[in-house]
Amino acid sequence: MGIDPGTQVMGYALLRVDKKEPQVLLMDVLKLTGQKDIYARLEMIHSRVTELIGAYHPTSFAIEAPFFGKNVQSMLKLGRAQGVAIAAAMQAGLTVTEYSPKKVKQSITGNGNADKEQVWEMLKRVLQIVEKPQYFDATDALAVALCHHYQFKLPAVAGTGKKLKGWEAFIQQHPGRIKTK
Repeated sequence: MGIDPGTQVMGYALLRVDKKEPQVLLMDVLKLTGQKDIYARLEMIHSRVTELIGAYHPTSFAIEAPFFGKNVQSMLKLGRAQGVAIAAAMQAGLTVTEYSPKKVKQSITGNGNADKEQVWEMLKRVLQIVEKPQYFDATDALAVALCHHYQFKLPAVAGTGKKLKGWEAFIQQHPGRIKTK
């Protein structure tokens, strides 16, 4: 499950990952602009995240970290929205992982400075999505979920079916593949 937190619009997405490629289960937004009270918005975020977890039973939860802007009040509000979503996930027993916007963009496009349109184009290709969503908040949440998948998709050791735990393990398993000058 991926979340793009926001106090105006919160994006959310769920991926199914089998032995094949990931598939989009859901990609949408929660519009919060109709509610003026910030605490009512926070309650709506908590309720929606809890509802999604109950309906889809995700095994992990990834959320985009707020980027640091100049407006301190906006940052505080965004931090609250993120905290409420994280609390809902933790209450359900999910492991929470946070990714910076730059890390998400880097994972999806190969460029940490990619714009939202570039991220969308890559998601469309990789996940074979046809229809463009109305809000980039939804695609941002999908990018967070796919980024999370990529972080935990390690190559299997040939013939064993076991996952490697990083480059050190790979080098130990394949000492003949190290090249020196």
